[in-house]
Amino acid sequence: MAVPSRIVVKGASGSGKTTLARRLAERLSLPCVELDALNHGPGWTEASDEDFATRIEAATAGDGWVVDGNYERKIGDLVVERADTIVWLDTPLRLNLARLGRRTFQRIRGDVELWNGNRESWRNAVWTRDSLFAWTIRSHRKHRREWPERFRELERGGKRVVRLRSPEEVERWLDEQTPNEGSER
Repeated sequence: MAVPSRIVVKGASGSGKTTLARRLAERLSLPCVELDALNHGPGWTEASDEDFATRIEAATAGDGWVVDGNYERKIGDLVVERADTIVWLDTPLRLNLARLGRRTFQRIRGDVELWNGNRESWRNAVWTRDSLFAWTIRSHRKHRREWPERFRELERGGKRVVRLRSPEEVERWLDEQTPNEGSER
């Protein structure tokens, strides 16, 4: 099977999208595009739908890339249409929540800058109706309900869809991904 060159990694928060996308991009010598970084401006301001789409189009204009993120409500199928491979991290909710908790604690404790000066806070992570944890629970359920049929349609349309359900499956699949011999990427 041909090595993918335009890949989108999708999944709920805490599923490992960013980690896998970075590792895969490094392994295949492709640029890694983090949709959160393109969307969130200073003070957590979000890009307009039009500006966000323009940034994504510029970031995915090349022959190869790995995109990390979802954002269907904001950009529809813009990234998926450009991709040759969709990787769905369909990991268990309990794993996602545990990872999200560790990640959030480390980011807050370390005062880690994410994008454009933004930092996570306990208020945004835990104490609001749209907290990271509430969002993760809602999106995980929604993805499990809606994505199987959506991805079957994409496969029928010629896209390669890879559904990974555990960290072990992720590692095995990642180990199989090697750049083409003589690749100039």
